[in-house]
Amino acid sequence: MINVFKPAMGDEEIQAIAEVIRSGWIGLGPKTAEFEREFAAFVEVPHAVALNSCTAALDLALKLLGIKNGDEVIVPTMTFVSTAHAVAYNLAHPIFADVDIHTRNIDLKDVERKITARTKAIVAVHYAGRPVELDALKELAGDIPIIEDAAHACGSFFKGRPIGSRGNIACFSFHAVKNLAMGDGGALTTTNKKWSERAKRLRWLGIDKGTWDRTAVDQSYWWEYYVDEIGLKCHLNDIAAAIGLVQLKKLEKMNERRRMIKNLYNQGLKELERVTLPADDDEDHQSSWHIYSICCDLRDKLSVFLQDRGISTGVHYKPIHLYKCYGSRTHLPTAERLFERILTLPMYPTLPDEDVYCIIDCIKDFYKKF
Repeated sequence: MINVFKPAMGDEEIQAIAEVIRSGWIGLGPKTAEFEREFAAFVEVPHAVALNSCTAALDLALKLLGIKNGDEVIVPTMTFVSTAHAVAYNLAHPIFADVDIHTRNIDLKDVERKITARTKAIVAVHYAGRPVELDALKELAGDIPIIEDAAHACGSFFKGRPIGSRGNIACFSFHAVKNLAMGDGGALTTTNKKWSERAKRLRWLGIDKGTWDRTAVDQSYWWEYYVDEIGLKCHLNDIAAAIGLVQLKKLEKMNERRRMIKNLYNQGLKELERVTLPADDDEDHQSSWHIYSICCDLRDKLSVFLQDRGISTGVHYKPIHLYKCYGSRTHLPTAERLFERILTLPMYPTLPDEDVYCIIDCIKDFYKKF
């Protein structure tokens, strides 16, 4: 099978894991702190807080903004469910916005329609790695804070700056098949020192000092710590951080390979009238190309056709407002129309050119039959 996603790891990651295990410190410790410094520098912000998932980062971001029971948070409907779930965790109401038919990012006109006095935050998801129109969204939002859901956008750039460097808070994913993969993991980045310090407490049950921090304190009662508020246990560990440090060094090269694969797809599929290609990079938008998602006629039949030929595909995503847990009440026509036609093709740095050509040829063969 040609996988739809696949992690790109090698001997360097194996060696990094071995070194951490031999060190005797595999939990929240020095490697996590090192990764936080390196990742913050990569995003061009002063602070990064390493966590066990992007979902945890979203949850903490909302807590840092003081989101509470009864508040409204606008989120795009075409994203992974955790974007909305994090709002629900904080007892707030996710207000689903439609998406742009071309970029599949949040529809700014629909955001404008849905802002009320109860709107306390807007979550901007960079779908597939394609940057949201952040300047326009900021102008529209005014004083309403923006949380960037950058789960797909590690290594994306908007107007020459890394995604995560322009907003109030950004949340990243290091899941097993993300551009920077750790197996699982995430990070919250911010320019706000107080938010960073509080997030580090909240990720460790509200405790003011991690175990590693306490070992460095040369004083009586080094074991004592304070807990002023209740937090969760959602920090990263040094095994994952060690993998992340290696992956971070490779990220630019891996993302460049993704762009090469994107170009092969674009060239090979551009003449098919029944296939619409994803929005391409331009001067202001450089995607990380975490996902390569086409819009196509006969999507379900094409998916089965490819599966029968050893090619895995996916659908990203079913609009969240259609799930039973959110009531299935809102009508968002663009997202609902896209959901019937979108198909994610294989995309990962180690995908060989010949496999890409095979996928293109199979898609062409399908449309010759139908």
